[in-house]
Amino acid sequence: MKNFVVGMGEALWDVLPEGKKIGGAPANFAYHVSQFGLPGIAVSAIGDDALGREIVENFDDKKLTYHLDTVPYATGTVQVELDPAGVPQYEIKENVAWDNIPWTAELEEIARNTRAVCFGSLAQRNVVSRETIGKFLDSMPEENDPMVVFDVNLRQGFYTKEILCESMKRCNVLKINDEELVTVSRMFGYPGIDLQDKCWILLGKYNLKMLILTCGINGSYVFTPGNVSFQPTPKVEVADTVGAGDSFTAAFVSSILKGKSVEEAHRLAVATSAYVCTQNGAMPVLPAEYTK
Repeated sequence: MKNFVVGMGEALWDVLPEGKKIGGAPANFAYHVSQFGLPGIAVSAIGDDALGREIVENFDDKKLTYHLDTVPYATGTVQVELDPAGVPQYEIKENVAWDNIPWTAELEEIARNTRAVCFGSLAQRNVVSRETIGKFLDSMPEENDPMVVFDVNLRQGFYTKEILCESMKRCNVLKINDEELVTVSRMFGYPGIDLQDKCWILLGKYNLKMLILTCGINGSYVFTPGNVSFQPTPKVEVADTVGAGDSFTAAFVSSILKGKSVEEAHRLAVATSAYVCTQNGAMPVLPAEYTK
């Protein structure tokens, strides 16, 4: 058993005001997991083009393990503009390589050796990648009691109620931010109650082991059946928030897989994401005291 920890979905270039940086939530997640000493793998697809080759070179430089099929579509890019608070606004190109991740025997073998996976809604906007993600989840060994993390990650209009509902049924850990929770609550028909009550409803309705709610500067919560952990958000000098949520998820999942308590995992996740906010781009090297 290899016990892989997989980030599955988009691998792309964030084209920021100061230049392009490697990005995509699943790749960010896998990279940070690998910094915590676990066998992280980024699963996506790239085009047969210069940008695709640069992604491979970038992952090689970062010593990130990857499964990147080359497909006859352009490598994905996202135009990122930062608002005055450093919060990113995205324009995500459509029908690109990561929309078309193929299901292969090699990917099935990875799934059979996976201990935890993180996926989102964005890579499910196209039927090809959506079906591949579903087959990957189907192929993971149930006896290994894997962590299946759905990081909602709503982007532009690239989601439907059906995709969100099916993904929540398939996961056992849900990660969502306060703005996404408001959107999901409207879609699912319970808009008028407070955020915590909404979280308890989702936890019970989808029989989740954990629900992570991040609220920006207002802190974060981890709900488990019968318990809730709260951590305030540290005040830091923000460079940008790109990838901060992915580093939170990676630190949290890595800690749980290492046998830490929910509270310990939550504290490390908050500290890690706060540090990433002080750095430019989504994949900075983390301080050694975080990853030991």
